[in-house]
Amino acid sequence: MLMSNPQEGTPSVKDLVKVLYGGKRFGNHVDEVWPNLFIGDMSVANDRYSLWKLGITHVVNAAHGRMHCQGSHDFYGSTVDYYGVPADDSPSFDLARYFFPSAEYIQSALDTAGARVFVHCAVGVSRSASLVLAYLMIHHHYTLLEAINKVKEHRWIFPNRGFLKQLCALDMKLRKSNLPRIKNKLIL
Repeated sequence: MLMSNPQEGTPSVKDLVKVLYGGKRFGNHVDEVWPNLFIGDMSVANDRYSLWKLGITHVVNAAHGRMHCQGSHDFYGSTVDYYGVPADDSPSFDLARYFFPSAEYIQSALDTAGARVFVHCAVGVSRSASLVLAYLMIHHHYTLLEAINKVKEHRWIFPNRGFLKQLCALDMKLRKSNLPRIKNKLIL
């Protein structure tokens, strides 16, 4: 397994793809990947009963407005808070502009007592996974590789190469701003 070392920097997209190919290569419709944070697909997103059974209080739709992912405040009603990200699962789509706003939304939701957040896109492996990886990097100070390995403990994910490049850029940006803290965390 490829290990993360802050002194060595962010792994290449090619190395990250190798890590992503490893492990189980099948997915459930929904998985809890962090306490009270779930990644899933549109079949769960479109099933209010399943969301109710899971106790979901907040939905982040990483495919807002796209075919079969038409979630909205009206669809979920007053018991579920809704946040839509109109992302295409295309390597050329700029998902990075949604990393910080989505991470802030997820953290704010999880700071609410009893909250459970469901992040989804069509299949639940690229757009939604990328937003959750960014969240773990921004709010829990994981490196990209650490975030990938953490999520992969619970769910098979495979962000497209464009999203991986954007996550690598985020990783480098966060490493530069947090380097003294990361050194202390890993050395102590």
